[in-house]
Amino acid sequence: MSQIRPDEVSSILKEQISGFSGAANLEEVGTVLQVGDGIARIFGLYGVQSGELVEFSNGIRAVALNLEEDNVGAVLMGNSTDIKEGDKVKRTGKIASINVGHGMLGRVVNTLGETIDGKGPISGELFEMPLERKAPGVLFREPVKEPLQTGIKAIDAMIPIGRGQRELIIGDRQTGKTTIALDTIINQKEFYEKGQPVFCIYVACGQKESTVKQVVKSLEENGAMPYTVVVSAPASAPAPLQFFLPLWRVLLLVNISAIWVCQHWLYMTICQSKL
Repeated sequence: MSQIRPDEVSSILKEQISGFSGAANLEEVGTVLQVGDGIARIFGLYGVQSGELVEFSNGIRAVALNLEEDNVGAVLMGNSTDIKEGDKVKRTGKIASINVGHGMLGRVVNTLGETIDGKGPISGELFEMPLERKAPGVLFREPVKEPLQTGIKAIDAMIPIGRGQRELIIGDRQTGKTTIALDTIINQKEFYEKGQPVFCIYVACGQKESTVKQVVKSLEENGAMPYTVVVSAPASAPAPLQFFLPLWRVLLLVNISAIWVCQHWLYMTICQSKL
């Protein structure tokens, strides 16, 4: 048996005493009353804010949206089967937000900003931005004054589309809506190589994972991924993740374009109807 040296014991005690803090750490903790369909009813979080992140004992987070007199309704950002009645919930004090930055270009991420392409974490500086925020007023927006070329002659000749303009692609199933979107993204490669990039966001909401993989493969084969962000919430994802997915348009367009002044963006949301 090894002998205990007094000098080692004294050094350990001094180290623990030096790191001691007498400040009390208070946390507001609630209890799950009911859970189902991606919604959790929580009792005890009297000071929670609307849109605040709350964390369950197993690490799953939720966004508090419905603030009632005796309970709080929160949408789960994970699988509801992992949450049970009686589980403890604590406040985080943070409004629901996502980290965005230049390093997201060329990556495939989910609603929470986590990479799902197997290429490791996102590099570069990231900025924490709230999920929901007030859109800039009309006076603060740049006018639509430059054309956006889709690469499809029939569309470019007959339909004037400007950079910064909203354009709806509507049609029945299997009529080529996604093809038009992909062709438009791929056609921006010419401007990217000239140093005048149009950064693109492809948002796949409720689509099959195999379909998203085919889209990413097509963009990679045509060299369009360096200026494109693919955000995906497949049909198997919980409903709240699909609900918050379109908000990525605001997060990336408003916040990252503040870094690159006078840059252009092309945003496309492809939603799969479940009707």
